[in-house]
Amino acid sequence: MLHIRFGDMDQVAYGPRWFKYNYDISWFQDPFVRKMIEEVDKTRYIDGYIFESPVLGPIPPEKLSGGVKTLIMIYEMPDKVFDATSCGANCAHMLLEIGKRKDVTVNLRYFMPMKGLEPFELTIDNTGMIVRNNRDYTLCALDCLDPAGGKTEEGEGR
Repeated sequence: MLHIRFGDMDQVAYGPRWFKYNYDISWFQDPFVRKMIEEVDKTRYIDGYIFESPVLGPIPPEKLSGGVKTLIMIYEMPDKVFDATSCGANCAHMLLEIGKRKDVTVNLRYFMPMKGLEPFELTIDNTGMIVRNNRDYTLCALDCLDPAGGKTEEGEGR
């Protein structure tokens, strides 16, 4: 299951940096890793250290987007907590898919939209709430990211 912790968090790994120093060429043989690269970056794995990007042409793994590098690290190192803030909204569907395959925890410091990706199931670790739809996810995520709950300093709503 996917676990999300919103806000600042200590000892979180930054996916693109971890990828740079830890990726293994064998990971690219995994059909799911290839699917993530194709769906997020629109880039195809060729062989060895070569990918074909529609924008950049032939590229090495280091030139993949920060989002897809982070997704790969989350998938390949599920025991480590990665900062998924480098993942844009185009990574949300793959993050949910990873959560269906493995028990992973990620840190997010922004609201990553999940609209249109239902049904899904994830846990928001800040509250322990399991959410299964976009409405509950949105309300819980925004509460976690704005602990004041929209209240002003005077205690009134916005």
